[in-house]
Amino acid sequence: MPLNYYIWLSTALFVIGVLGVLYRRNAIIIFMCIELMLNAVNLLLVAFSAYHGDGSGQVFVFFIMAVAAAEVAVGLAILIVIYHNTRTTDINVLNKLKW
Repeated sequence: MPLNYYIWLSTALFVIGVLGVLYRRNAIIIFMCIELMLNAVNLLLVAFSAYHGDGSGQVFVFFIMAVAAAEVAVGLAILIVIYHNTRTTDINVLNKLKW
């Protein structure tokens, strides 16, 4: 399969993720869109790694997945605290948390 297909698929996934972060107001969906963007980058790194014949891209993917797991753990913990205080996951309601 040509490398261009992977580039176009990764670009489409990344753009869908960016649009989801920009236009959605639910915090859980925003986290899913961030994960979609990270997976688009992972797909591209693996495709370039396979195209060049080395494994350096796969090492980067491993570290990105580890950082993504930590991001989800911390983000969901913050989201649970916010939900406990406001009873919603809408990020527009977070203005009430200002001093």
